[in-house]
This record gives sequence, structure tokens and C-alpha cells, in this order.
Amino acid sequence: MAVRPTKLCKSLFNLYPCLSQSVLIHSISSLNSVEETVKSAVEAKIYEQLPSILAAKGKPGRTPNPFSCLSTLSLRLRTQMIDEILQSLKSVRPRCRSRVVYDHLLSYTLQSSHPLPVSLAIIQCTLRSGCLPDPQIKLLLSSAWLNCRGRSQSVSDSLMEMQDIGFCPDSLTCNYLISSLCAVDQLEEATKILKGMNGAGCLPDLESFAGLISAMCTVRRTGDAVELMKQMVQKARLTPRQQTVMEVMATLRANREIWKAVELIEFLERKGIPVGFESYELGVEGCLECCEYVLAGKVVVAMTERGFIPYIRVRQKVIEGLVKVDEFKLAYSVRERFAELGS
Repeated sequence: MAVRPTKLCKSLFNLYPCLSQSVLIHSISSLNSVEETVKSAVEAKIYEQLPSILAAKGKPGRTPNPFSCLSTLSLRLRTQMIDEILQSLKSVRPRCRSRVVYDHLLSYTLQSSHPLPVSLAIIQCTLRSGCLPDPQIKLLLSSAWLNCRGRSQSVSDSLMEMQDIGFCPDSLTCNYLISSLCAVDQLEEATKILKGMNGAGCLPDLESFAGLISAMCTVRRTGDAVELMKQMVQKARLTPRQQTVMEVMATLRANREIWKAVELIEFLERKGIPVGFESYELGVEGCLECCEYVLAGKVVVAMTERGFIPYIRVRQKVIEGLVKVDEFKLAYSVRERFAELGS
């Protein structure tokens, strides 16, 4: 009776443990399809060869998934097997070679009946290897997360489930989860992730806030964006990147919420957060567009106190606007400040 290739490879591996793994995989590959070769490698526990095997298959998404063989196992054994694969891939160099394995594993687990928390563990390993998951993973992850959250479990409890399989939630993994939810306009859920990170033992970082603030600005939810920035400074005690401040200022200007923009500048300065020239310039230009000439003059004075000089076109418009509304004293003070700074 013919012996199945999978049994043959296990026999060879058990009888000749010193046999070269690459030779063994070559012999398996010559007999099997990619899916069968993956199954044989998994059964033989030669996980380090998986990147080489899957490199020939290409991107995930095609059927059948090479890890569909794991579906015959119980949830406990399947999780244990995936954990063994993840631990073995840590020794693969260069680390980017493992990305193809991570992507196929994610594509499989995220479409299984129990996608979490094992999918979060795979994402964590992917990110720590210096790689980003395949773009389609964000859609699958956000869908899986929302389905699991339908059980009314708290965010921190959902994240803490990673500990049950030997992994700890971290800001890197949570940030990717936040960006995935933002990509499908699930901003409320992304905000819950941000707020629930502390309860899961991982502190939000600059990227946690910046990604969500950027998503809020994209849909012009300026009130939420400003509130997040204030929480970032007051509660998390983080200094926002100048790019993030500029993004909020630009959105406030586009919404013609110029008073709120100036208040944000004042808030940041009071908290000792330096505001860059570009953000000030956005504020002044927004004031001019809204014909708030007195406010524009006050912002310009604040700029000059920081050593910033507005562009000449803006300077002229501010002076002209102040004269137009009979604010001669303020116009004189502004012009005097420009003269002191040699402009």
C-alpha cells in the first residue's frame, strides 16, 4: 500500500534527525502542493522552513489557505500550534522573511470562528519584526474585533485575553488596532481602545493619539480632535508632534472655527507646549479669512513674542485689516513689533 507523503516525511524526520531540513522540505515539496507541504512541515515541527515554502504561494487571500489544515485541531491545540510557529519564527533572519507566514496565519485566524486573541498575538509578532501586515488585514481585523466586542466585553478585558496565550498587549498592537478601526470609520470604537489601553497595562503613546486625531480631522470632527489633544497633554502628559498640531489647526481653519483654533494655541502655550510657526500662521490666516482682524493682531503679537515673523503678505493684510476696523493703536503696536524684529 502506498505511504502518504506526510507520514513519509515524519518517518524520515524521526529516523534521521540530523537530516538537513532544507533537503527534507525539498523532498516534501516535490511530492506535494504548497498546502500539503505546509501541513507536512507543521507536523514535522520544522516551522523555520515555512517562509521559504510560502514565498512561492504569494499573497494571502487565495483559497485554500495553506494553514487550513489547522482547522482539524481543537481550539486549544490550534492555538498551541500557532504559538509554537510564532516562537520559532523569532530566530528567522532577516526577520522580514517571516512576513509571508504572518500574513497567511492572520488571513486564516481572522476568518476563523475564534479570531481573537490569537490574531492580536500574530499582529504583535509581525510589527515587532519590523513589518506591516498585508493591507487587507485591517479590514479583517476591524470586523473580527467588532464581532467579538458584540459580547459586551470591556475593551481592557478583550485585550487582556492575550495573556491567556502567553502574550501581553502593548501600544504597538493597540495602535494597529486603532488604525484598523479608523480605516473603516469606526472612530467611536477606536476611541474606546485608546481609553481602555491603561486598563490592559499598556500606556497610549504619541502614535495612539496622533492616529485617532488625524482620523477625527479627516471627517472634520474638530471638537473630538481638540478634546483628544487636551487629554494627550493633560492626562497622558505627552507633547504632540507639530504635524499633529498643524493638522488640527488646518481643520479648524477649514471649518472656520478660528476662535477655537486660537484657544488651542493658548492652551498649548500655557501647558508649556511650543507651537510652531506653521500653526501660528494657519491661525492668523484663518482670522483674516473670517475678518477677525483684532484676533489676528493678537495672534501676530503672540507670534512675535516667540520670535516668529508672519509672511509679508500676511503682515500687510493684518495692518490693513486693523486700520479698516479703526484699531489704530493695535495696528501701531503690531507694526512696531515687526520693526523691532527687523521686518
